Amino acid sequence: ALYWLFIFLRMGTTGLVSQAYGALGADDAGAADEVVAIAARAMLIAVTLATIILLLQWPLGLGMFSLFQASEGVESLAESYFALRIYGVPGFLIHLVNLGVLFGLQEMRATMYLNLGLSTTNLLLDVFFVLGLGLGVEGVAFGTVLAEWGAAAFGLYLVGRALARMGWRRRQPANVTDRQALVRLFDISSNLILRTFFVNLPFFVNSLVAASMGDVLLAVNAVLMQLFFIAIYGIDGFAHTAETLTGYAYGAGRAPELHRATVLSMFWGFVVAAAMALTYLLFGQAFVDGLTTASAVREAASDFLIWVVVIPFACVGAFLFDGVFIGTTYIREMRNAMAVAALVWGIVLYVCLPIWHYHAVWIAMIAFM
Repeated sequence: ALYWLFIFLRMGTTGLVSQAYGALGADDAGAADEVVAIAARAMLIAVTLATIILLLQWPLGLGMFSLFQASEGVESLAESYFALRIYGVPGFLIHLVNLGVLFGLQEMRATMYLNLGLSTTNLLLDVFFVLGLGLGVEGVAFGTVLAEWGAAAFGLYLVGRALARMGWRRRQPANVTDRQALVRLFDISSNLILRTFFVNLPFFVNSLVAASMGDVLLAVNAVLMQLFFIAIYGIDGFAHTAETLTGYAYGAGRAPELHRATVLSMFWGFVVAAAMALTYLLFGQAFVDGLTTASAVREAASDFLIWVVVIPFACVGAFLFDGVFIGTTYIREMRNAMAVAALVWGIVLYVCLPIWHYHAVWIAMIAFM
């Protein structure tokens, strides 16, 4: 939850970099200098935020743990995890900025290598520290921290390589603290934080609602949400494509290209949605059985599988226009749209919950999307 609030570092950087890339052109050395300046400003914010979090880690942890009522054993383990994991925050925030720059420069293969590197390193280190050295929860935290710092370093290398191809001569950017540019970045960032809050609210409340209905439905919700996330990751790939292509076209002032990028991204998003819907229609129960061995959960989930078949179609427009608005940095409009969507979601959930119970969670989610 804490990490998701800082996703603006990736999104805001992508929009600004893609526009600079489109406005100045890939072969213009000035474009490389402007991209470096944008990245440096985002890095400055990332390092500042990370420093604040590290300095305030004790009251921050105390406040977060006060929200949950857990057994002493669980809370002790969670506190041990938090105490180590918090030191990965600077690496992760730098990683987000690196991703934003690479997305903006249309370096999609580099972002794939970067994310694969983070995931694979995290996995191998966790196995080594936990199963090999028997470090338990602390091993998981330590492995993740090392993976995040490794991703930050690898990302800086990939960004430097991409900028070198654009003709960057490794000059220090002269206008990093430009007041107008910083004000624009803060405006984008603050509105993206609000947007992210509205996006995450339904997912957080869904878990609370499912938990109030008993352990079985809480487990069903967890399983179905995994299937939902798998589907939207595919759709989100084209949303990321829309970010960088529409930002490039918008920066270059080419309206036909912006329109074409939007339409094509939407088309392929629907193709992926249809493929995922058909997959879940045919093999949904097999996926559920693979995610849980509890017979009660398997049986209960079958009553709600239709929702993971239907919802990918509702997500395409939401995700694709999210990408378009990020690429063109129409962040205030996106923030307002998300606020309206969250209001609609809340009303639908309130009205439908007493009538359709857990089905209402998915009806409301479709309305939100």
